[in-house]
Amino acid sequence: MNNLVIVANTVNGDEKAMGLYEIHEQSPNYSGFHRYQIIHVMRDGKIAEFRKDMGLASKYKGVKQLRIPSYMEHTVDELMDLADELRYVHNIDYKDLASLDKVNLA
Repeated sequence: MNNLVIVANTVNGDEKAMGLYEIHEQSPNYSGFHRYQIIHVMRDGKIAEFRKDMGLASKYKGVKQLRIPSYMEHTVDELMDLADELRYVHNIDYKDLASLDKVNLA
């Protein structure tokens, strides 16, 4: 099992991305949980990870963690804008968002 993660030090707003995630994780120095925005982009044909520390997770109480897949359909800027919109939406109709109105998910 390969657990190595390729690091992307920077991302461009107009580059295509595999996905964007906002999750709560323990900080590297164990000073508490922080919310991280993680963007997966391609580097030399492999998925690389860009991380942005958004601050203490306690600032985001009641805010759901986000996972927005893109599969190279959307740019970094588009995903970041979508994350800004969805961050404080509490009642998301996931079937409508994914255009799965007539699909049985059970």
